[in-house]
Amino acid sequence: MPRRKRLTILALILALTLFGWISSGPLGRLANAEARPEYKELELFTDVLSIVRKSYVEEVKLKDLIYGAINGMLATLDPHSSFMPPEVFQERKIDTRGEFGGLGIEITIRDGLLTIVSPIEDTPAYRVGLQAGDQILKIEDRFTKDLSIMDAVKLMRGPAGTKISITVLRESFDKPREFTLKREVIKIKSVKSRILEPGYGYVRVSQFQERTSEDLLAALEALRKESPAELSGLVLDLRNNPGGLLDQAVKVSDVFLDTGLIVYTEGREPGSRMSFSAHEKGSEPDYPMVVLINAGSASASEIVAGALQDHQRAVVMGVQSFGKGSVQTLLPLGDNSGLSLTTARYFTPKGTSIQATGITPDIVVRQLEFRESREADHFREKDLEKHIETPAGKGPAPSNGEPKETRLGDGDREDYQLLRALDLLKGWQIFHSLQKQAA
Repeated sequence: MPRRKRLTILALILALTLFGWISSGPLGRLANAEARPEYKELELFTDVLSIVRKSYVEEVKLKDLIYGAINGMLATLDPHSSFMPPEVFQERKIDTRGEFGGLGIEITIRDGLLTIVSPIEDTPAYRVGLQAGDQILKIEDRFTKDLSIMDAVKLMRGPAGTKISITVLRESFDKPREFTLKREVIKIKSVKSRILEPGYGYVRVSQFQERTSEDLLAALEALRKESPAELSGLVLDLRNNPGGLLDQAVKVSDVFLDTGLIVYTEGREPGSRMSFSAHEKGSEPDYPMVVLINAGSASASEIVAGALQDHQRAVVMGVQSFGKGSVQTLLPLGDNSGLSLTTARYFTPKGTSIQATGITPDIVVRQLEFRESREADHFREKDLEKHIETPAGKGPAPSNGEPKETRLGDGDREDYQLLRALDLLKGWQIFHSLQKQAA
């Protein structure tokens, strides 16, 4: 049998095998009377495969052609659907466990450009000042135009300790700038907490991983032990949180809600249509809450913010979130490769789709450069010569304008959004006390 004919038959068998898998799998059954024209499309594929295998200037492995064809097919879908060779698929599974090698950034494709969703806290990308919305134009000497997310990930990951340069364009830059970063083994502690002032707690969730909800409960318990009384308010910081596991977003929301819908998903397959509700058991007390979000808050963090906002459990403060309202399912394949396939959209309890719109804050607060002025610099009545003294025991205790036992660090004082959130919680508490006194 001529070699070309053998290759054509081989390609046809391969295509029919693929077609049989597709037609009997979760994407539905195409091999019926109405779907017969699909065979012609597959015949076109086998023709091209045969021609490339026979006539391309260099011999190409069949596996490389199949992988390339799959990548091309998924590239016609949304930016979050991708094919992962075995080594990349394994790394993707490791990511959700909170330890992996690289730079510490979540990326996507926006308007055809490789764009940073958010830098992950305490990583090389975060420390050099990369920001949500930065466009990555080059990785080393390779331009990123038409580069897939998976290819970009492979370029940026490497042995810990090695350096890599990326060229970034930002709205505030006059021209692109080059950043040099040293790769690290990224170990992410997804939950951090501390007391801001007596009675006012702060919890930062940087990513949703396998243990995030357990770590959150432990953090809240630690805050209660550290605070002399019950919490008067809590700031939940989801800024620059790129998302993660859907089930963890549901569990985190459930910590603060005792009833009602948290999120629901809609897709073509029955298995992609799900809804998740809160349970009363284990819910936190109903203390005031502020949730902080920004343009780097995406996916799972938007689920949490949307659920707490719709149930009026928290005031959402900051700026519009990223707007990733789609669900990706990791699907393992036979050779240990895998698919990340968009299978559904998710909606907030009130039926709002986050996709491409994001969460709108209740109070819009942009991050500003904050410079605190010292009250002592101002001229006051007491500075006037021969001023009348306050009668003994009739005046307030001297104050420098700060509460006793304040725990705000220098970094907190420069975080304008956090200060506004804390002010709102304190104002809330004062107003509640005034209402009690009036009653």
